[in-house]
Amino acid sequence: MTEPMDARGQGVEPRRRLHPLTPLLRGANLVALAVAAISWQGYRDLGTQGWLLAIAGVMVAVLAFSVVSWFVTGYHVVGRELRVYEGLVWRRTRAIPLERLQAVELVRPLLARVFGLAELKLEVVGASKTEAPLAYLQADEAAALRERLLALAHRAPGVAAIPGGGPALGHGPALGPGPALGPGPAAEGAAVGAAPQERLVHIVENRDLVISQLLRPQWWAVPLAIAAPIFFFAYENDLTFVGIASMLTAIVGAVQAPVRVLLGDWRFTIGNDADGLHLHRGLLETRSQIVPAGRIQAVSVQWPLLWRGLGWVRAHMQVAGISAGRGNEMQGGTLLPVGDVPTAQRVLAEVMPGFMLTAVAVHPVPRRARWLVPLRWRVLGYQLAQTAFVTRDGLLTRRLVIVPYGRIQSVRVRQGPVQRMLRVASVWADIAGGGFEAVALHRDVGEAKALATELADRSRAARHSWAAPILSYPR
Repeated sequence: MTEPMDARGQGVEPRRRLHPLTPLLRGANLVALAVAAISWQGYRDLGTQGWLLAIAGVMVAVLAFSVVSWFVTGYHVVGRELRVYEGLVWRRTRAIPLERLQAVELVRPLLARVFGLAELKLEVVGASKTEAPLAYLQADEAAALRERLLALAHRAPGVAAIPGGGPALGHGPALGPGPALGPGPAAEGAAVGAAPQERLVHIVENRDLVISQLLRPQWWAVPLAIAAPIFFFAYENDLTFVGIASMLTAIVGAVQAPVRVLLGDWRFTIGNDADGLHLHRGLLETRSQIVPAGRIQAVSVQWPLLWRGLGWVRAHMQVAGISAGRGNEMQGGTLLPVGDVPTAQRVLAEVMPGFMLTAVAVHPVPRRARWLVPLRWRVLGYQLAQTAFVTRDGLLTRRLVIVPYGRIQSVRVRQGPVQRMLRVASVWADIAGGGFEAVALHRDVGEAKALATELADRSRAARHSWAAPILSYPR
């Protein structure tokens, strides 16, 4: 029997199915959502027996749907494409060119970890959501597939030109040897399949992560939420169900963001190797993300007000082709959840060789700009660093946005009616996919025009210079 061939005469591997336990795991998630939807209101209306029958019916329907979905879903690699097939009535085939691959994430939810399974998520330039989430695969199989896809992406002919994201620039200078992220304490929490050659950059201390989340202002709402029903009970002698429910809702709303960060960024580990930047994190659900070389568009470094006394900062990254609005500034967009400035500098050196965070000195806005931003005019500013355009903003949370010149897609000058009266204008440096805003607000008109011209020149020179290693990783 001859091997199947594609249109170009290349051998085509057989389609593979997801793990047989996939219907059980997907069904469990859907049943949990269904139970939450039925809620206590449904329990009161249906009674115990009716409620249990409704849950049983939902479980059977969900399991049947999951089995059918698993049976008609398959995937395989054809040349330099990952093809995913799904759908029973309406068949759908997705062909994902690997040269458009932006990031690969290996996710292991708690229930999947019990069975040794993992989910593989691909971020592709131009996609509005995660492409081809392959859930679930055997953990070692998912890790091997990830390595294979990254290897194919690196060998793809078109990898030097990232659609919408600028060229993939040349290799950066070697940053020197570092400790390998191998077995032992430094590798705890890292997902299955971490390459033994991976060089450890930094591990965030869990103690620092806990303290940083305790310093979030959301906690201030908890005493108020507890005091409100006590106040009404003391003066009206009436503690209603609505009052208790409102208190619990307010408490959950206040603490869910810090708790989500703690669970998601627990033992946050940063590594680096030939494939790119490796990020490992998570307590209940572990995540292992690889961002290939040349995919980071910009970095935002923030100084929250309550962290400044400890000298702590946090950093987020904007990855090419991925919208920054997709969850937690994109959950994968966290570059450093908490750390001091020297640590942030060391991490930034991995993604922006040549940029010095400690050497940033911004140009302040003219004093007449205070009429437009009376509270922020002292913190606004920008810098033309050697390798990147840097802007500063933020009153309570100070923020630097760092955009390498080679990632600037367009430069524009904007001037509103009040700005025209004050003879100031703002300069915007746009990057692919939006996300972080690098804007020099309220500059003198002549300065704004000169800045726009300089940014355009530096951006053009950086994109055309193979010798300018703006965003690459050592290989």
